[in-house]
Amino acid sequence: MTDVDVVVIGAGVVGSAIARDLAGHRLSVALLDARDDVGDGTSKANTAILHTGFDAKPGTLEARLVRRGYELLSGYAASTGIPVERTGALLVAWTQEELEALPGLRDKAAANGYERCELVGADEVYRQVPALGDGVLGGLTVPDESIICTWTTTLALATDAKARGARVQLGHRVTAVQPDASGTLLRTTGGDVRGRWIVNAAGLGADVIDRLFGHDRFTVTPRRGELFVYDKLARPLVDRIVLPVPTSRGKGVLVSPTIYGNVMLGPTAEDLADRTATGTSEDGFAFLLSKGGRLMPRLLEEEVTASYAGLRAAIDHGDFLIDADADARYLLVGGIRSTGLTAGMAIAEHVRALIGEAGLVLEPRDDLPAPPRMPNIGEADRRPYQDAGLIARDPEYGRVVCFCERVTAGEIRDAFDSPLPPAGVDGLRRRTRAMNGRCQGFYCGAEVGELVATRAAAVRPCADRPCQAGDRDAEEARR
Repeated sequence: MTDVDVVVIGAGVVGSAIARDLAGHRLSVALLDARDDVGDGTSKANTAILHTGFDAKPGTLEARLVRRGYELLSGYAASTGIPVERTGALLVAWTQEELEALPGLRDKAAANGYERCELVGADEVYRQVPALGDGVLGGLTVPDESIICTWTTTLALATDAKARGARVQLGHRVTAVQPDASGTLLRTTGGDVRGRWIVNAAGLGADVIDRLFGHDRFTVTPRRGELFVYDKLARPLVDRIVLPVPTSRGKGVLVSPTIYGNVMLGPTAEDLADRTATGTSEDGFAFLLSKGGRLMPRLLEEEVTASYAGLRAAIDHGDFLIDADADARYLLVGGIRSTGLTAGMAIAEHVRALIGEAGLVLEPRDDLPAPPRMPNIGEADRRPYQDAGLIARDPEYGRVVCFCERVTAGEIRDAFDSPLPPAGVDGLRRRTRAMNGRCQGFYCGAEVGELVATRAAAVRPCADRPCQAGDRDAEEARR
C-alpha cells in the first residue's frame, strides 16, 4: 500500500501541476488517475489557448489565477520546451449589439490588469484576417493571447512531479474513502493508497469524490465541445485566434491556428448527462458548419483532417471552487473550466497556500532537479526530421514513420524510453503526433502499431501503473 503525505487525485493539467508544486517540498506525494495515462481526460481535448484572462469576471478567483497562471506557464514553457506561439487574438463583432459590447470588454480587460486591448474598425479587422466572411462591424485586439500544446503541458508537469519524487499511479480509480488515524485510506482499482492529506482535482469526477468525503455542494455537468481540425493547407487563412464576443454560456465558436500547423473550428457547448460521451454528433457538425460558413466561408472549402469532442466540467457555481477542510485534511479543486490549462500552475500555488494555512508543514527543498526538456512537436520550431546534425548522430531521427506529421522512429523510441511512457497508441499520438495527420493512420498505422507493440513489451513491467491497457492498445494497433 502506498502511504504518503499528500495524495492528488486526477492527473490532468491541474492535478499534475499541484503534484509538481507540492513535490518541491519535503513531502511524499502520490498522483493518482483512473485512466492509464496522464492528461487522458478533459485536459487532452482543451482548445489549447494560453489565456491572458482579459475577459474573466473581475474580482473572481478565476480571474486572479488565470492572470498569474499566464505568467507562470509562459516562463515554464520557455524552460521546458512546451510549444507556444504568440499569435494574438481578435474579437470580432458581427451585430450592433456585439459592437456595442466591445468597449465594455476592453474595460473588463483593464479591470483584470490587462491594458493592451484596442478597439479597431471593420477595415482593420479585414486587414488582419482577410478571409473573414462579409458583415464584420468592428473588433477588439488581444495581442498577448497565444496557442500552446496542451498535451505537452500536462506531460511536462507530470514528468517534473515524478522527477521530484512524486509517485505517478495510473489505473487507480478511487472507489471509497475511509478516514483513519493516519489520514485517509483511499480504496482504488489499483490498490489501497493512504494520504495524510487528500487533494481532489478529479475534473469531471470531482463532485463524486467530494461526496465520498461527505459533501454535497456542487454537481458537475459534462459540457461537450465538438471541434473540426482542418488540414495544414488552411493555415494561411488564419494566423491568429479569431474569437466571437463571449456570452454567459462561454466563449462561443472560434477559429484558431493550432500549434501543429492546422486550423481549428469550434467548440460547441452542449450539456449532457453522460460523463463519457466524447463522441461527435451530426447536430454538432451541422452547428459548426453553419457557424463556420458565416465566420470564414473559405475555410469550409478546405479539407477536414479530424473531428473530436471534449467534455468540460461545468458546475452551478460562478467561479473556481477551491476549498480546504482542515479537520478532514481534504482539499477540493472543482469547477475548473478550459481556463484551467492556463491557470494550472497558479492553482497549484493557491492550493499550496491553503494547505499550508490548514496545518501541513511545507519545507521547500533545495535539491530540486532541473525541469524536464520536452520533445518539440510544434511546427514553429525545428523538429527532428529537419535536424541534419541530430540525424547524423542517430539515423533513427531520419527514418520517418508517419509521413503526414513527419514523425520519426527516433521520436517514437524516445517516447517509450521517457519517464512516463505512453500506455498505447492514443498516448503515443499525444507525445509525437504519430497518426494525427490527414490520413489518420491509414498509411502508417501498421508500422506504428509494430513499434508500439515492441516498445510496450520492452518497458514492462511498469512500477507505477498497470500495463494491461497498453497491451490491449498495442495488440489493437497491430491488427
